[in-house]
Amino acid sequence: MNKKFTCALLFLALSVPYAVFAEADEDQADETEAATEVETEAADEADASSELQSGNGWKTVRIAELGNSGKKVHMVLVEQSRHTDKTIYSNAISRLCQGEEEFCRVRFWSNERFIPERAALTAEQNKQLKADYLVNKTAGIKELRWSCGVDPKSQNCLPN
Repeated sequence: MNKKFTCALLFLALSVPYAVFAEADEDQADETEAATEVETEAADEADASSELQSGNGWKTVRIAELGNSGKKVHMVLVEQSRHTDKTIYSNAISRLCQGEEEFCRVRFWSNERFIPERAALTAEQNKQLKADYLVNKTAGIKELRWSCGVDPKSQNCLPN
């Protein structure tokens, strides 16, 4: 009987710490997983808020990637009533291209329904385009083209 009692105590002595540590590991794993989820959600929200910027008279509706190049095209909506105010475009370009020295493209519309889901434009979307800004240092390009409706005097205006 004494042997059985000793074995039972020995078993309990060894199994209790194992159970306690196993439970602590599970709690720690749950806490780590929860913290990772919170960090991921916060990072996603920060990315979304930093990418979809806005300003006085304009807002970024979406950002599309050019193929698989990693280069982005900012699709911007300009207030319809202020679409001829060039300072709005200038402000948006300054904010969106800040820190983008190699490549930056910003396209502007005054009607949200014409803003494309992808970087490629249909004929109608291109017709409704109010301005197109492009900097590509590799190709040696830096240009801002206006819709003839925004700047009828522009020598390089976009067709309407």
